[in-house]
Amino acid sequence: MPGRPSLAATASSGAISSAAFLTVKDAADYLGLSPHTLYVWRHRRQGPPSFRMGPRGRVMYRLEVLDAWVREQEQADSRSNPVLNPLNTPLQERSIRFLGA
Repeated sequence: MPGRPSLAATASSGAISSAAFLTVKDAADYLGLSPHTLYVWRHRRQGPPSFRMGPRGRVMYRLEVLDAWVREQEQADSRSNPVLNPLNTPLQERSIRFLGA
């Protein structure tokens, strides 16, 4: 699609490091999501923190906050965090109690 270069291409060239704030579209591109997903998450008070900026109240995201949010998601996922993986916990013995008789 002609027009402005993708955020991934911009990030690989190092130009994104100077962008402190990202629009919804740029944040969605950066995270590999659709802008609609970010709007829904914002409405539900989920997803990465965002704020309104300027007289028109554009929704914006800070790049370092997006990176921190992604790290939090990785740590909360049991597949990425061995401490949370249930397969890494020792088996516990159950005591069986019989009622009656």
